[in-house]
Amino acid sequence: MIRVLLADDQALVRAGFRMILKAEPGIEVAGEADDGSEAVTLARELAPDVVLMDVRMPVMDGIEATRQIVDGEGGPRVLVLTTFDLDEYVYEALRAGASGFLLKDAPENQLIAGIRIVADGGSLFAPAVTRRLIERFAGTRPAAPPRALEELTPRELEVLRLVAGGLSNAEIAATLVVSEHTVKTHLAHILRKLDLRDRVQAVVLAYETGVVRPGSSVDGDRA
Repeated sequence: MIRVLLADDQALVRAGFRMILKAEPGIEVAGEADDGSEAVTLARELAPDVVLMDVRMPVMDGIEATRQIVDGEGGPRVLVLTTFDLDEYVYEALRAGASGFLLKDAPENQLIAGIRIVADGGSLFAPAVTRRLIERFAGTRPAAPPRALEELTPRELEVLRLVAGGLSNAEIAATLVVSEHTVKTHLAHILRKLDLRDRVQAVVLAYETGVVRPGSSVDGDRA
């Protein structure tokens, strides 16, 4: 059973999500919060698998709430809910550790699929939208490359560039002419070496540290 915490300051929005999730087998609503501070408290008390997090809430916004919820091992996964996809709030939430984002008006099947993907340890990574989002805001916050980047092998660095380019594991495997299992192994090593939670954080880091530059093409990264 996937236990979900709903965090949104609008009661009607929470009610809508509650109705959708109540009808879905294998998913239950563990609790509801109407601001970020309450979301943090309930996440610790109820230990849900996934938090559906609105980014704009009173008392504490969803960005800071996300940062506190995902801090440490074994914390819930956070799926950000937003009205606008190319939004600085969403970018900051991804930087804070969210595992992906969904538009509030996304179809029910996308919501359910997103919750299941995130609960299973994956990232809701829509390449085109996420890449545009990161390209738009990453350049405004240049970050010094972590020393751990130097620990990546040339092949791991190549995989990181392709991940940042929006390619799936299968597409990376085809590009590098290796098995998908090998790609997953490289990605696991990258996340471990860079102390990152998931694929989304890897993409953010790649753009912020200049491993990939805004506007660069995947084809160029392959060369």
